[in-house]
Amino acid sequence: MYGYALGLLAITFVLLSTLGKWTVDYFRDPKGLRRYPNMTWFSGITNGPYMLLSYAGFRSKYMLELHRKTGHSIIRTGPSALHFGDMRAIKDIYGHSSKCTKDHQYSVQAGTHMHLADVVDKPEHARKRKVLSSAYALKNLEDWEFKVADKVERLIAQFDKRADGQTVIDYRPWTNYFTIDAIADIGLTHRMNLLDNGSGKTLSARPDGSTYEVDFRECLYANSRATSVFCYSYDWYKRLTKLSKLSPYFNRLWKLNSDWDGIPRYLAAERLKRYQAGEKLDDFFQALMEDRNGSPHTLEWGEVVAEVTIMMNAGSTTTAISMANVMYQMLKHPRCMEKLRQEVDEVLDDDEEVAPYEKVKYLPYLRTCLDESLRLFPPISHGLTREVPPEGQEIAGQYIVGGTTVNVSSFIAHRDPSIFPDPETYSPERWLGEAGKDLGPYFIAFSAGARGCIGRNIAYLEQTVLLASMLHRYNIELADPNFEVGRYEWQNLHLTELPIRITRRKKANVEPAS
Repeated sequence: MYGYALGLLAITFVLLSTLGKWTVDYFRDPKGLRRYPNMTWFSGITNGPYMLLSYAGFRSKYMLELHRKTGHSIIRTGPSALHFGDMRAIKDIYGHSSKCTKDHQYSVQAGTHMHLADVVDKPEHARKRKVLSSAYALKNLEDWEFKVADKVERLIAQFDKRADGQTVIDYRPWTNYFTIDAIADIGLTHRMNLLDNGSGKTLSARPDGSTYEVDFRECLYANSRATSVFCYSYDWYKRLTKLSKLSPYFNRLWKLNSDWDGIPRYLAAERLKRYQAGEKLDDFFQALMEDRNGSPHTLEWGEVVAEVTIMMNAGSTTTAISMANVMYQMLKHPRCMEKLRQEVDEVLDDDEEVAPYEKVKYLPYLRTCLDESLRLFPPISHGLTREVPPEGQEIAGQYIVGGTTVNVSSFIAHRDPSIFPDPETYSPERWLGEAGKDLGPYFIAFSAGARGCIGRNIAYLEQTVLLASMLHRYNIELADPNFEVGRYEWQNLHLTELPIRITRRKKANVEPAS
């Protein structure tokens, strides 16, 4: 409690110290934003309430309820920030033709070098995306399917030992071990061995190169927890993070955040040794260092480490959340699980341990089960902030002055009943046929436009192969039939533990591992 109190005190200090200027700006209203309802009484003069909402844990759900309660599609969340609940805003803010750019939330969190996800400048983003696009192309990813299959085999080896119908397995951390191992192998040809060890323990490197042991998940989620609170205080971000260290709670988070920085630093350095030794490996790191003709990109080392950082972060976190979410939906909707299992069984042999991607990638119901889970609980659920260009722009029929921060939450967009009838219901069938195709423009689990997720293909590859393999091999049930998963929103929409029990299906002709 003491730590929480100090954290709140730090935030309060910053808010009060700038209250005077913000109050003057509010009444001057240079951007004409007073015509929109405030999230709270104070939202017109400070980002503080939105920061506190992030601290509390589920801002997107709160904003959804606020949009519904007030009946307003645009709500002011800060002195220069608007939250849109109008589906028309998706194209205007995130579409290919939009002139909006990523706002300062990304630059204030960046290190010495920006990576693909936090770079603000559009030409610089285009340069970075060109360097990486060939590596993320679907053809290359399918060539690396064997790396994903290897991780499925390792997960199955662990689960077969626990497939007695009595042992309780927390499925949630295992999805992390899976995606961390997978992206490290695909991106860096590096064996993390988290699945083999059943643990998140790995090495972190200090700037001097010395290493020490940390827990990957603990460090990564501490990074997400701390930055999600303070990133909305653009001008005060660095000062506020320093001040927050007076709180033992936040001080621990920032220490773990520093430990997180050392993980990709270590991984990049290890991969560089192999590159300098002349190894030509088919992975993302090779694409960072050279083009397809072998000509060097001559990137600064800081930029290489930055790209490895976002690859290990985004490439593991969101997909792991998605894997756990869809399994939870299967367990809560046994009709859907059985229908999907029948579809998978029809294309797989009884003794196939790992579902070949070629056999399952076009299964219609499998894809709809994944997409419906992503619709309900997108891993990045909050609105990805963009800044309106200096000349201003029309968004959802409203002229918005330049310099204003705008966003649309995928959690909210995916719950528009005019697009997704009965939006709180898990219904994979809504994605089938021509009606399902019409939903595409409103599905923003991977964002949209030129800044859409470059790792979308690999996310589907991993989810498709793992879910098909799990349902084909095991009977799966919740350890407690009445269990309800908890959720909390930081930079991602996380879910709590997912306790399950499993047994081998009798139809499989493979003996359980001894």
